Amino acid sequence: MLTGRILSARVGTLVLTLWLVSILVFFAGQVLPGDVGRVMLGPFADAQAVAELNKRLGADQPVLVQYWLWFSKAVTGDFGTSLSMRGPVAPFVLESLKRSAALAGIILLFLVPLGVGAGVIAGLNAGRLIDRLIVMAGVSFGIVPDFVSGLMLLIVFGLWLNWFPISGVAPDGAGFWTHGYYLILPALPLVLNLSGYIARMTRAGVIEAIAADYTRTAVLKGLERREIIFRHVLRNALTPTVAVLATQTGYMLGGLVVIEALFGIQGLGNLVLNAAKARDFPMLEAGVLVMAAIFVLSAAAGDLLLALLDPRQRRRTSP
Repeated sequence: MLTGRILSARVGTLVLTLWLVSILVFFAGQVLPGDVGRVMLGPFADAQAVAELNKRLGADQPVLVQYWLWFSKAVTGDFGTSLSMRGPVAPFVLESLKRSAALAGIILLFLVPLGVGAGVIAGLNAGRLIDRLIVMAGVSFGIVPDFVSGLMLLIVFGLWLNWFPISGVAPDGAGFWTHGYYLILPALPLVLNLSGYIARMTRAGVIEAIAADYTRTAVLKGLERREIIFRHVLRNALTPTVAVLATQTGYMLGGLVVIEALFGIQGLGNLVLNAAKARDFPMLEAGVLVMAAIFVLSAAAGDLLLALLDPRQRRRTSP
């Protein structure tokens, strides 16, 4: 029952947030310079033809009417027609989201064992040399912008050593493993950038769990060290890390604009960037709205997961 109340509260907050985001996205698109009919017909099109196209598309209606027309279709998955691609927006957004999801999957494949493993080792050896080395390495990699490390990795491993392809796009007809291989190099900058943060979060959780009363009780009972670590320390220490990973997943699915542009991946971030350059309002609004939905869903999933895993969070959430 308590979990149901938590879920209902999260869903209500999610719906309200997405509605507010849709308003901001639409009206932000309205203030961008450019005319829908002019963009579609070109700069040398006849003014009367532009006016007729704007009327047919509803672009001459009041802003609130335009928003309602756009929102009522957007909730059904119809984001209109792309001005630059001359086709429905939804398939382009879905295809871009798939590419971003594939990149996020490769990032998580390396990030989770590296960040969590390093954090556990550092936490279990707090104050020792290996702890200092892990913390220092994590901070060092974390302060380097991903586009800088991405460019360095591309030059070293892609051009000099030729270990990985310099593009993140596999040839047509390539298999599953080939697609994954092409995404390793684009994933590494984010793995290096985020692993230090995940490791520090995990380390702090491990140190806190070791000092907790339930761990001391387990030690006094004479339980084996392995059992104490796995049953008491890690079980409680990794809870906030899991929630942070859920939030970071939202960033990976929509915020990797620089990495996608650097490696030529037509992901969701790159789609939004190109739509803004082309003044493709339907594509831009749909892309930003989907990105916002991903961020909100990821944050909500992280909060819900934290509440499910940590009884203390459930007690704070309960009325």
